[in-house]
Amino acid sequence: MVLNMFENGAPESKSTRTRARISAAAIESFIERGYADTTMRLIAERAEVSVGNAYYYFPSKNHLVQDLYVRVQREHAEAAHALLAEQRGLVDRLRIVFESGLAALVPYQRSAPGFLTAMIAPDSPINPLSAESEPARNMTVGLFREAVEGAQHRLPSDVAELLPEALFVSYLALVLRWTYDGSPEQEKTTRMLDAGLRLLAIALPFVRMPGVHATTRELLRLVTEVRS
Repeated sequence: MVLNMFENGAPESKSTRTRARISAAAIESFIERGYADTTMRLIAERAEVSVGNAYYYFPSKNHLVQDLYVRVQREHAEAAHALLAEQRGLVDRLRIVFESGLAALVPYQRSAPGFLTAMIAPDSPINPLSAESEPARNMTVGLFREAVEGAQHRLPSDVAELLPEALFVSYLALVLRWTYDGSPEQEKTTRMLDAGLRLLAIALPFVRMPGVHATTRELLRLVTEVRS
């Protein structure tokens, strides 16, 4: 893997290059061998550094998983930003965030079940809802917030505030379905996303009605409590 030697016009330090090499080796191993069969010793061998050096930059394998989360989310955001600039409809903008997120995960689909097995426990440090996963999670929530705030359709402020957090939980459910979707081109996942967005499109005109507004707000609060 070719590493970028320049950032802000200046050569990267040896430390930065070493860290990037370790991270790249870990990602390659996660893709090829899966989470469980990737060890710090194997990563160090691939990166051509000592095991002690690997631990110096990443205290555990889970730290490398968090590094991967952030890397994938940066790719997700980069792909989504270009497409969001072309759409103003709320449902269309949300579709962009969901679909570009799944697209960024494609290289890891074969190894995804192993990651899910390791992350499913609530106290797992690589659980997407854990404190350790906050940097990547905040990036995803921020992308949904950008989609909501930049849309032509204006939601009540309290609903708009809660919606990105709820959408993140929905995104995790979609990723779970996608991970185990053996249908051609993951068409079952596509149908699930289409159905959810259709329901949202139907509900949007009614969100400002007093009774619906209050119910929607409480429903979103309940969904976001999954993170608690």
